[in-house]
Amino acid sequence: MKVRPATEVLVSRLGEEIVMLDLASERYFGLDAVGTAFWEVLATAPSAAAAVDTLSERYDVDRETLTRDVANMIAQLKEKGLVVVSDAAPA
Repeated sequence: MKVRPATEVLVSRLGEEIVMLDLASERYFGLDAVGTAFWEVLATAPSAAAAVDTLSERYDVDRETLTRDVANMIAQLKEKGLVVVSDAAPA
């Protein structure tokens, strides 16, 4: 599964945080420092599973918890229409 910003969403770093602005609804969603770290890895990884691999090297947390936290973040962003999730990683 690959995660990317929705077409009408701008992503911008402001200091230690990331702000995602939905241009269609004019609503924004802010990510704290941990959410920002998660997003930066998710946005550049070929898949969510690869992002979990990278994050598990950075954080002292069991893989099950990390996988659940990343999945929860993706679900929240998707529910708000901020991201698009595709089933396959790009070739």
